[in-house]
Amino acid sequence: MDQLIPVETLSREDAKAELLRLASVLSEANAAYHTADAPQMSDAEFDALKGRNAAIEARFPDLVRSDSPALQVGAAPADGFSKVAHAVRMLSLGNAFEDDDVREFDQSVRSYLGLAADAPLAYSAEPKIDGLSLSLRYERGVLVQAATRGDGSVGENVTANARTVAGVPDRIDGAPDVLEVRGEVYMSHADFAALNARILAEHAADLSAGKKPPRTFANPRNAAAGSLRQLDARITQKRPLMFFAYAWGEVSDPLADTQMGAIARLGEFGFSINELTRLCDTADDMLTQYRLIEAQRATLGYDIDGVVYKVNDLGYQKRLGFRSTTPRWAIAHKFPAELAWTRLEAIDIQVGRTGALSPVARLTPVTVGGVVVSNATLHNEDYIAGRDSTGGAIRDGRDIRVGDWVQVFRAGDVIPKIADVDLSKRAADSVAFAFPTTCPICGSAAVREEGDSVRRCTGGMACAAQAIEKLKHFVSRAAFDIEGLGAKQVEQFYEDGWIRNAADIFDLKEKYGSGLQQLKNREGWGDKSAENLFQAIEDKRRIPLNRFLFSLGIRHLGEVAAATLARHFHGWTALMQTIDAAAREPSAQAVEAKERKAALANSPNWSELVSVDGIGDTVIRTLVTAMSQPAERAMIDELAARLDIEDVAAPASDGSPVAGKTVVFTGTLEKMTRAEAKARAESLGAKVSGSVSAKTDLLVAGPGAGSKAKKAAELGIETLDEDGWLDLIGQA
Repeated sequence: MDQLIPVETLSREDAKAELLRLASVLSEANAAYHTADAPQMSDAEFDALKGRNAAIEARFPDLVRSDSPALQVGAAPADGFSKVAHAVRMLSLGNAFEDDDVREFDQSVRSYLGLAADAPLAYSAEPKIDGLSLSLRYERGVLVQAATRGDGSVGENVTANARTVAGVPDRIDGAPDVLEVRGEVYMSHADFAALNARILAEHAADLSAGKKPPRTFANPRNAAAGSLRQLDARITQKRPLMFFAYAWGEVSDPLADTQMGAIARLGEFGFSINELTRLCDTADDMLTQYRLIEAQRATLGYDIDGVVYKVNDLGYQKRLGFRSTTPRWAIAHKFPAELAWTRLEAIDIQVGRTGALSPVARLTPVTVGGVVVSNATLHNEDYIAGRDSTGGAIRDGRDIRVGDWVQVFRAGDVIPKIADVDLSKRAADSVAFAFPTTCPICGSAAVREEGDSVRRCTGGMACAAQAIEKLKHFVSRAAFDIEGLGAKQVEQFYEDGWIRNAADIFDLKEKYGSGLQQLKNREGWGDKSAENLFQAIEDKRRIPLNRFLFSLGIRHLGEVAAATLARHFHGWTALMQTIDAAAREPSAQAVEAKERKAALANSPNWSELVSVDGIGDTVIRTLVTAMSQPAERAMIDELAARLDIEDVAAPASDGSPVAGKTVVFTGTLEKMTRAEAKARAESLGAKVSGSVSAKTDLLVAGPGAGSKAKKAAELGIETLDEDGWLDLIGQA
């Protein structure tokens, strides 16, 4: 696969490998930034990775991983700051890397809104500042609170620090009673260089004495983030921080009818707004502005990593709404990759939660795009060998070997990859890399199934790497999120034999709580921390169904799929009854791909599962298979017995004529888009399915309805046209 290939042309096999890499890299980046305070990438790079992950998952929904980072925004607030709940979530942006991505964004907006290709539709275009997101809340014109983005829902209270930032006024005139201004804190290139010089000068005596050099900042973004997040506001005051305003959150009265009008209002209030922001009437206009901004990038005096496009009409923005972590009405167009050459020192094999063997390149450190790079992804064994997913040559068939001189790049300013090899510098005695066929951790066979580009360890929970990674996933923020029990503690308890599976976590107090001595005498533990851990575990015995499903770490079952299944079945018992019944339907289990559709149609419970809108066949097959394995099922049942798994309530739908009914939409809808119709049906308590079955209650058929309408007629299912549907729900 060509390293610069856009998301829309990724093969299935390479998409799987990319999703695996993204999950690993984002998890590592979170730990480095928020736990070790040693960031490996900027916020913009992190957001770009998440956006790429979301784009791949959108194209291959059945490849969504159980540890998918798609629903994560930022990370949990640091312990040193009080927490602030955002009245309106602070979300990240989807990313575009190619011109065609921008045109597809424009087409998707038009499609959702039901606009013709030539209908007027304007966008704003503004530089994407590479800094730290900040939210400023004003009440009656007075700054009362400032917060970082955090995880999007909860941020860090940095009010005292924000008051010291240039461009953040304490008071504003003429604003609504409540106004939440959002923007980016950044540091100019000149101020960044001066800050690092000052740090070195302040430690000149230590350097003269041969002591370790002081830690300076890697780049302006890290300097801005580190300065704003100081616990002592007096330190922040000494740092030359600035602020650009570009958005808003909660507001008691609208600022304007358009994005450009609202930004102009922020400028009138005294905030700095970027002078390069322009109104664009077409996708081509957006691309022209992108190139104008890119041409000025080196002379701006501050870092930017792309251009952000937003639908200008705020009424359209409201209609478009949001996905789980990104708005539909905005996208960030990232700047191209940067390249560098360095030595490949080693190839390490890492074993993930699903047993996947992932090759990682260990490099002689090199600076790429302002970041020192020492590791890079190698995707899979085919990529190392110089083959693509079909066996065709990539890099003209050049393989990658330890000791090679390799070209490293960071597409969209994200995690590095190896693009090419310089054969002229290859040692005469070099040998091709032999990808292992046994697990480097447990020694079990590592097999590669037909059609899969990834080799996987067959050791299951007997493999320590898989067991530990599953446990880490179980306690992760999007799963059980047990305070005091993170990745480090999981590794410690596993190595000591205290926990071997998730159920063991809920037995810790019974086994070791009678005498806290065993825990409190360990390094980093005391009476209070041990008691807090046991209490935190007890507090998590009650958990919503969607989080429980996600916590199981079943391959392909990510947060989105888990939430979708929870909304559809509402309760654990109902879901498991359907899964168990499906597992007993032999006609649906052992069929060839070409016969699968017909077999599923004759397998009611499989049909019920795969007809859940937004859930693919691959997800369901993996889920049913996992629940049918005796050892894995026993562990899941053992865990469930220790918990109170909360049902997911159906939407409030008092008086709704479609509450509890399963609805299928087919054909062309003329008065609303398919997405709007689905959202409206779900808000009224209906279940929206993608296929017609005996469990379907209602078919809404527009012009062009085909096989679904025919099958509904055969089954005697009530069918309405669009007007009839609108009459039924009271919106004609």
